[in-house]
Amino acid sequence: MLSEIEDTAQSRAIAAAQAINSGEDLSKEDIELLTLDGVFVTLRDGSGNVLTETVKLPADAEASDTAWRRALDSGDGASGTVDFFGEEDSVYVYAVPVEPPSGPARVIEAGKSYESAKESVEVFRNVLAGGIMAAFLLSIGGAYFLARAALRPVDAVVSAAREMGEDDLARRLPVANQKDEIGRLATTINGLLSRLEAAFARREETLSRQRRFAADASHELRTPLTAISGHAWMLDEWAIEEDPKKAKQSVSAIRREARKMRGLVEELLALSRGDEGAPLDVGRYDLAEVAKEAVQAARAAANGKVAVEYAGPEYGVEATFDRGRVLQVAGILLDNAVKYTPEGGSVAVRAWDKDGRAALEISDTGIGIPEDQLPLVFERFHRVDPSRTEEGAGLGLSIARQIAESHGGEIEARSVPGQGSTFVLLIPKTDTNLNGR
Repeated sequence: MLSEIEDTAQSRAIAAAQAINSGEDLSKEDIELLTLDGVFVTLRDGSGNVLTETVKLPADAEASDTAWRRALDSGDGASGTVDFFGEEDSVYVYAVPVEPPSGPARVIEAGKSYESAKESVEVFRNVLAGGIMAAFLLSIGGAYFLARAALRPVDAVVSAAREMGEDDLARRLPVANQKDEIGRLATTINGLLSRLEAAFARREETLSRQRRFAADASHELRTPLTAISGHAWMLDEWAIEEDPKKAKQSVSAIRREARKMRGLVEELLALSRGDEGAPLDVGRYDLAEVAKEAVQAARAAANGKVAVEYAGPEYGVEATFDRGRVLQVAGILLDNAVKYTPEGGSVAVRAWDKDGRAALEISDTGIGIPEDQLPLVFERFHRVDPSRTEEGAGLGLSIARQIAESHGGEIEARSVPGQGSTFVLLIPKTDTNLNGR
């Protein structure tokens, strides 16, 4: 805007100077054209005296920069300003020297006030200030609402977290957007909650099993202890002196119940060591040789009442395992097979390679296991027929499964009531992750 005012004054001064230099007289129409848009024209002589002027400047006007003198001295155009005392106004002046063919005129000035530009700038400044203020307020409001929108998921997460308790781990934090930071954080925390829930469930299951285990162990120990206590009382009160035969029977009963208690305690200790992850003495052994050794012991214990036969392959079945523990598993499975097979029945044992694992199979022609009881036979203190208390505490298969799992293997069970049962021990042929390796 300021440049436009200056360019206008300059162009009018140059046009007037060219007309005077050509010897033309400035007519009234020419002067009107030159003074359009608030431009004034002043003609001076060589001393600066005003010869002609289109606008009478106020008497208190003072040239802050005598442009006409510099124009005369340099012979070229010069610019300056004129200030009006008492008014916030200044005028741009451009002076051009002239050389008319005749007359005293030596310099012509054209000027224009900066007032219009200043008014426009003032309006623009007010508009700009208002716009900046409005934009500032809008940005504050927008930032507030954006912050509220951004923090709303955080508030939801905090509220949900506060409502959670130890007994309410199934709840999950809300996830508004899985791709943003809050969503990823909530998803991560939900994953942690899932793991905590699973851990608490395992802990609760373990505690429940321990309580059940302690109750069952107490019950199993109470029976022989009651018998021992009763026979001991009888011996102390009268049997030793009054009935030696009865006393001898009582001593035999005490020894029998003590053996039962000792076996139960040993089984409990075996389970406890297995729960604590007792190390295995592993090596490279032939599972077929282990099966043959277990068959010989079971055959001797059966005493001809049940036929125990081994039908293994001609080649060895080598695998990496703890020989003593696996022999214990084979003994447990054979003991159960002989125990639950009626006199005259048979038990078959074989070892072979199965899908990269060493397999030991023990089949019998015994009473079998009901289908609803088959998944429970490996539970501690579980007996298919609870009335047969003389057959054991129900820990053998639990110990067998624990040993199999410590080798990274498993025990499969199949049974048909009235026809017999089959148990298969499967252990990896090579396992570098065994306990004790």
